[in-house]
Amino acid sequence: MTQSDDKKQLDKLLEKQRKGNLKPSDRFEIPPQPIPEQEPHKRKKNISEVALGYTETQARLEAMRCLQCKNVPCVKGCPVRIRIKDFIAAIAEGHYKKALQIIKENSLLPAVCGRVCPQEVQCQLTCTVGKKFKDPTKAVSIGRLERYVADLEQDNIQIPEIAPETGMKVAVIGSGPGGIVAAADTRRAGHDVTVFEAFHKTGGVMVYGIPEFRLPKSIVQKEIDVLKKMGVKIICNFIVGKTRTLDQLMNEEGFDAAYIGVGAGLPRFMSIEGESLIGVYSANEFLTRANLMKAYDFGKGADTPIAKPKIAAVIGGGNVAMDSARTAVRLGAQKVYLIYRRTEKEMPARIEEVHHAKEEGIDFRILQSPKRIIGDENFNVTDIECLKYRLGEPDESGRRRPIPIEGSEFHIEVDTVIMAIGNIANPLIRKTTTGLEFNKWGNIIVDENCKTSIEGVYAGGDIVLGAATVILAMGQGRIAANSINQYLKQKKKQTLRNTK
Repeated sequence: MTQSDDKKQLDKLLEKQRKGNLKPSDRFEIPPQPIPEQEPHKRKKNISEVALGYTETQARLEAMRCLQCKNVPCVKGCPVRIRIKDFIAAIAEGHYKKALQIIKENSLLPAVCGRVCPQEVQCQLTCTVGKKFKDPTKAVSIGRLERYVADLEQDNIQIPEIAPETGMKVAVIGSGPGGIVAAADTRRAGHDVTVFEAFHKTGGVMVYGIPEFRLPKSIVQKEIDVLKKMGVKIICNFIVGKTRTLDQLMNEEGFDAAYIGVGAGLPRFMSIEGESLIGVYSANEFLTRANLMKAYDFGKGADTPIAKPKIAAVIGGGNVAMDSARTAVRLGAQKVYLIYRRTEKEMPARIEEVHHAKEEGIDFRILQSPKRIIGDENFNVTDIECLKYRLGEPDESGRRRPIPIEGSEFHIEVDTVIMAIGNIANPLIRKTTTGLEFNKWGNIIVDENCKTSIEGVYAGGDIVLGAATVILAMGQGRIAANSINQYLKQKKKQTLRNTK
């Protein structure tokens, strides 16, 4: 359909709605609106955002697909419980500011979440429209609609109102999604908030981990700028546990409460031969060099170098693996293999990211896994020896267990290997904080209010959950902030009683 045809269809639907004649069958007949994107052959050569966003007509047509279910199953699938049908109804009616206000009741980073959250396994998985077509990709595109209204505000983001100063100090450790939410919500309550960031730039995984072509850094920076305008202090190049410990912040620097949102930044490796060779990267290092330090900007003032891959192999099947493979393409790799020991069905990566990776020419090698990495006399990677697999019975994750096929070894010639098989918690906080309880995986133990074993200290995100999503980290940041606000309210009352 042309843009003119789309507009005519929208006008007819709105007229039916005004007359009270719009039926669910009419909504089912509206085709899912594809989001405009850069062509694959063009985007492979730049780092600009792939998805370009809906037009106004597309957004309103997509919103008209929503059935406005009374039992709102989509909300049950949303980690932060946004009033989804209400914000979508506002878009259908053309009330975009209202739609954004509804979203921001529960989510402070709609432009981010609309781009990177896995809606197809959260709110869209439970969407009635998707269930009707037995396909979550045909559900109402909740994330794209969230992005649409958020992008309309990007040049004029509203600064939240701040309550009167309380005199209480809050330390937020980490400036990722959970830290940003915790800082904003505690500052809104009138507390003196300081964010401590280990890197030289703020934003956490949204800046160092997620590539520009999925999430432009300017969007994250605008959210950081809002924090600053709210009066939140931000200190970079400050490693809690090394620059100062958490104990020192609480006992010597006078902080009354703290939120730990440091993520899970210690990469996993396979413990196979050759992992120390030149040309082997963790996905963390590879993406940090490419994203945060702009290694893609060869000869144009990049903060750090990176070896240009010619033939790269990325090990893993999650979003980080897709990000790494697609980044390697943009760094000029002539060939990129994505090696995964299960099938595509078991891949934890978003459907959209898998689709984009295939469009960009990435060679998927499923039911395979490296056995060893081989190098030359100068310790440079030359190839990897892989083993073929078959699937057995489901394991504890619910996915079928990969079983190696004996004698199936084969070699792939590569000069770069990127390990994207997950992360674990960095042990620095654990080793330098007395009284903080951790589980056997090194994650901080918290209660339902995100409270840790230390009075006044709360935690959330990957350091608590393990590998999680942006919106799950945000949800925990919000829970923790509410708990901190309640804790400090009681603490201040107690202080006043003691001084009388």
